[in-house]
Amino acid sequence: MHTSSAENIPAYNETPIPKLPNQEGVLWKRITLGAGCFWCVEAIFDQVEGIRNVHSGYMGGTLRNPTYKEVCTGRTGHAEVVDLEYRSDIISLRHVLEIFFGTHDPTTLNRQGADVGTQYRSAIFFYDDEQKRIAITLIQSLQTEKVFKDPIVTEVSPASDFYIAENYHQEYFKLHGEEPYCRMVVRPKVEKFQKRFVQFRRK
Repeated sequence: MHTSSAENIPAYNETPIPKLPNQEGVLWKRITLGAGCFWCVEAIFDQVEGIRNVHSGYMGGTLRNPTYKEVCTGRTGHAEVVDLEYRSDIISLRHVLEIFFGTHDPTTLNRQGADVGTQYRSAIFFYDDEQKRIAITLIQSLQTEKVFKDPIVTEVSPASDFYIAENYHQEYFKLHGEEPYCRMVVRPKVEKFQKRFVQFRRK
């Protein structure tokens, strides 16, 4: 995938970010999504109205405090993910997930385009049973309606420790949008979101 001369920079935060308490009536809710390169996913959800605190990082593995280089080996079990909060009275989780499914290929196992490995798997990490229900129901609907030619292989799992990625990964597209990978891979996905999900674009 992407490479950087700054790969040896220490982890931005060596402790997992705590989960938000699931309280009745709290409008801001948390979800963590994996859809290949986290630069792409972050760039998309940064533009969605009703979403905040969008961070690239790692989830779903066994190694504590993983670095980018360790995750890239595919041996830590982590996926590249984006952790975010959505305001449920502005954008529902179903709409968040419709954007998620509409801007990557959830039918390719451990792969998005030329990015191959378990770290690039399609994944939804949920924080409560309602989120799990919504995710599974949407997947079943997409399968029934044959929205995708092939079966959806998206993992739906309980959220585990989220480790925020190194500083140089945060807001990567915003800061490095003219780099070849950003122009050839990230930008087309962002433009796809902008065209297909106009109603959800940040005003």
